[in-house]
Amino acid sequence: MWHVKAEIAPAILLVVDFGGWYKLDSRTSNGSLSEMIQHTQVSLLKDVIVPYTHLLPRLHLSENRNRQTLLYFKGAKHRHRGGLVREKLWDLLVTEEGVIMEEGFPNATGREQSIKGMRTSEFCLHPAGDTPTSCRLFDAIQSLCIPVIISDNVELPFEGTVDYSEFSVFVAVSDALQPKWLVKHLRSFDKGKKDRFRQNMAEVQPIFEYDNGYPAGIGPVPPDGAVNQIWKKVHQKLPMIKEAIIREKRKPPGAFVPLRCHCS
Repeated sequence: MWHVKAEIAPAILLVVDFGGWYKLDSRTSNGSLSEMIQHTQVSLLKDVIVPYTHLLPRLHLSENRNRQTLLYFKGAKHRHRGGLVREKLWDLLVTEEGVIMEEGFPNATGREQSIKGMRTSEFCLHPAGDTPTSCRLFDAIQSLCIPVIISDNVELPFEGTVDYSEFSVFVAVSDALQPKWLVKHLRSFDKGKKDRFRQNMAEVQPIFEYDNGYPAGIGPVPPDGAVNQIWKKVHQKLPMIKEAIIREKRKPPGAFVPLRCHCS
C-alpha cells in the first residue's frame, strides 16, 4: 500500500483528513525516515480535504426543538493513535450531569439512538478517533448539534469557504483533559450565542451534502453541494501547484530549498 501512495502522491488527492499519511509502515522495525510517507506527498497546498458522508438525516432549523442535554457523544471508547485522548475524556465526562456518553456502532439501532441524542443535545463531542476527523462531525452539523472539536491537529473541508468557528467550539486537548473544565466552558455559552451558532450551521448544511435527491444519484448535483465545492477547491489549487513546480525547476544544482509539495 505504501508504494501505491508514493506513486499517486503527485496527483491532487481528495482526502478526508491527513491522519493516515504521516504514520510509519507497520512492517518497519527501525522507524527510519526513508520508510515514512513524507509530508510533501500530502499537502494543504496541493490536496483537497473532503467531508465524510454524513449518516444521519438533515434537521432543518424550523424543525429544531428544545434540547435538554448539554453534551452528547456516541461511539467507541477505545481507539488508537490520537484517539487515546477519547478514552481519557470519556472517564472525565461520563459521570458529569447533563452529559451522555454512549458506546455504540453504526447499525440501525445505533443510528436511531444517534438521531435522538444529537437532536436533543446542545453540543456534540468530537474528539479524535483513529484519525483526527470522522463522519460524526458532519452528522452533528446535519443535526444542528454544535460540534465541540477536541483535536490539536485537525484539517477540515472547504476552509476558506466555511468558517467553522462560526458554529463550532474548538478546544485544546490540554484544556479538555482538565477535570470539570469542559462542562464549565460549555455552560458559559448563553442562549443567544448557541442560537447564532445553530443559524450559521443551518446555512452550511447543504455544502456537506453529496446526495442530489435523485434515484440512484442519477441527475444534476446540487450547485452548492459537496461535489461542486470539491471541484471549486481543485480549481483553486491549480495556480499554487503550477507555482510550486516552476519554483522546483529553477532550483540550482546542489542547492537545498525545502520542497513545498510533491508536485509534478
